[in-house]
Amino acid sequence: MAHPTIEQGVTWVYTHDIDATCAFYRDRIGLAQVLDQGLCRIFRMGPANFLGVCQVRPGRHVEPKGVVITFVVADVDAWHRHLVAAGVAPEGPPERSEKFNVYCFFARDPNGYLLEFQTFLDPAWKRA
Repeated sequence: MAHPTIEQGVTWVYTHDIDATCAFYRDRIGLAQVLDQGLCRIFRMGPANFLGVCQVRPGRHVEPKGVVITFVVADVDAWHRHLVAAGVAPEGPPERSEKFNVYCFFARDPNGYLLEFQTFLDPAWKRA
């Protein structure tokens, strides 16, 4: 049975300092902010993929443990150079993961959320 269409996706993360976190994603990563709801702001990651950043509030938590925000990119090395030039300290150089057949590196946002910049090397991955 077919399900209804999913048109877009938003991944939400929470922060104690929305201004600093949004400045990081806007000024250092280079994401365009597409909506400002005051305590929540949304950034475009791709044509139909978004990152939402919200001020922490009761019932929500800043909990980076176990969360990975992955940016699938065509040029991992260029992204590594871009982040270093923007003052972001990656956790290491780009490298190939034989286990997952990807080329990637990791960095962290101001809240400790793990960011992965990767390209799939597996020809079975269909790029949009």
